[in-house]
Amino acid sequence: MSSIIHVVAGAGTAPTEKAAYDAALADANLHNYNLVPVSSVVPADAEVVRVDQAPDLGPAGNRLNVVQAKAAAVGPETVAAGIGWTTGPGPGLFYEADAEAEADVQARLEAGLDAGRGLRDWTFGHEETLIEAAEAAPGEHTCVVVLAAYGESEPIC
Repeated sequence: MSSIIHVVAGAGTAPTEKAAYDAALADANLHNYNLVPVSSVVPADAEVVRVDQAPDLGPAGNRLNVVQAKAAAVGPETVAAGIGWTTGPGPGLFYEADAEAEADVQARLEAGLDAGRGLRDWTFGHEETLIEAAEAAPGEHTCVVVLAAYGESEPIC
């Protein structure tokens, strides 16, 4: 498995909530995988890299481990979701949040990372966040996602 964790965001609008979610995943280039949610620990040997779109991480239909923040709404409404991460010479942490306003997401990410650091006797020296927000038009389903994709995908069966 690759030691790179790609952090990517996407937004989508469609006639249903599920279709908007699929469109948001397509915007991030993660729509062709079976996503498996994992808790928010960054392995010590992993490098966390922010990207505009996820690279090819393997064949369609494979499973892919992710930490995911997601928010969806029918407009008129603003949706925002984000992931924050803190790393150092050893393991690190992800924290995910969603809200109607980017500032609220940012505050929740910072508070969550602070709380997570307080639970661990690890050294942290770096912190970043990635937030995606979108305005849902009246009557339209809109979804935003931010995902941390762990390594390459693997066969599901």
